[in-house]
This record gives sequence, structure tokens and C-alpha cells, in this order.
Amino acid sequence: MEIELLGSVTLRQAGRRHGVASRKVRTVLALLALSPGVPLSLDTLADELWADKPVSNVRNALQANIARLRKLVFTVTGEREVVRTVSSGYLMTVPAEAVDAHRFSALAQRGAALLGQDPRGAITVFEQALRLWRGPALLDVADCTRCRLAAEQLNERRLTVQEDLISARLQVGEHHGLSHDLKQLVAENPARERLSEYLMISLYRDGRQGEAVSVFHSTRKWLGAELGLEPGPGLRRLYQSILMQDQVLD
Repeated sequence: MEIELLGSVTLRQAGRRHGVASRKVRTVLALLALSPGVPLSLDTLADELWADKPVSNVRNALQANIARLRKLVFTVTGEREVVRTVSSGYLMTVPAEAVDAHRFSALAQRGAALLGQDPRGAITVFEQALRLWRGPALLDVADCTRCRLAAEQLNERRLTVQEDLISARLQVGEHHGLSHDLKQLVAENPARERLSEYLMISLYRDGRQGEAVSVFHSTRKWLGAELGLEPGPGLRRLYQSILMQDQVLD
């Protein structure tokens, strides 16, 4: 069994994806899967599930949702001990690699370690990591505080992996066709100067120096208007290098 958190929360067995209809059950599944093998107390789970609207008998309500989750897991996998009761609460017995979010984090770390010495190897690992995503992390449990914080961290890490993948491709000369995807990423994340730098390099290497210069000016304008900032030293140096047609850019 695999648990998918990089998108909507689902169970996957033998290549088949199974959705979780109940929002509360989805949230319990996500919370336990974020920390497999680590017990979550009754109070922690209750606070996450009913912080906005306390219920009269929290223990019974939580036990009912745990029972529904166990029934779903048994229906999908035939296993009864995936969600275990312990003295301090509940835990999920699956290994970390059964959860796509943990596999992604491990691949992201491995790719980052390869980036400086083996960019082609890093490309392969980063692409494996990004293929795990089906949409924004924990898409349908965003009202849970822990899930919301985890989603923010995962989505940020995804963007960093996308940046690192582009960096690796530029290192090995694979700049053709990058500018289209980069334009969308820059539009969605205008404060990420690293993306603007990569877009400028990609355009310059494609012989589009004027467009590369325009990216600098539009980024500078946005930073000034929205954040009251000037571009950082890296972006300014790149701009000057493009104006001078510095050979290092090739």
C-alpha cells in the first residue's frame, strides 16, 4: 500500500488509486502518514480535527473516525494492523517510503547532493521526485493546521527542486525549450529572483538578448512596487554580463 499526499489524499494499492470520501478520515490519514511510526496523541488529533468546532465526546468521535480509516485500509489492502492503537494515541505502521511525500523529500535531498558534481545524475533524480506530484500537497485537508504547515513546506520544497532541476539542465547545456516553462514559473513566483536569473540565461542562450534584458527590468519593477526592494547582487551581475555579452554565459 502507498499513501499519497502530493495532491489529494489517497490510498494506492497495486497501481489502483482509492479516494477517501470523508474529510475527517482523510485528515486522520494525512496526519498519521506525515509521521509514520510516530504516535500522535488523542489530544493532538482532536485539536487538529475539531479546533474550529469542539464536539461533546471527543474520544468517541475520534475512535469512530479511526474505525472508519481502519475499515477503508482493510478494504483496500486486506491488512488490519496499519493503524495501531498505542498508550499515547495512534500511529501508522507503514515505512516512510510508502508515503509519497517522504519519497519526494528523500529524492530531493539526493538530487541536491548530486547537483554540484553530477548534474546529469541530478536531473534524473529531480525528475523522479517531481513525477510524484499530482497537484498542490495535501490539497483536500488544508483546514488542518499541521497539514497546512506541512503543505506549505512541501510546496516550497517542490519549487526548490524545480529550480535545482533547471540549474542542472543549464549546467549541461539543455537550455532549449526552458524559457516557456520558466516564464510561467516566474509569473507565478515573481519574488523568486533565482527563477528570473534562469529565465534570463535561457533567453540569452537562445539568442534573445532583448527579452532577457526585459525580464530584468520587469523583475526590478515588481520588486520595487510590491516589496520596496532592488534586485539582489546575483541578478544585477547577470544583467551586466548580458549587456556585455560575457562569454561565461555560454
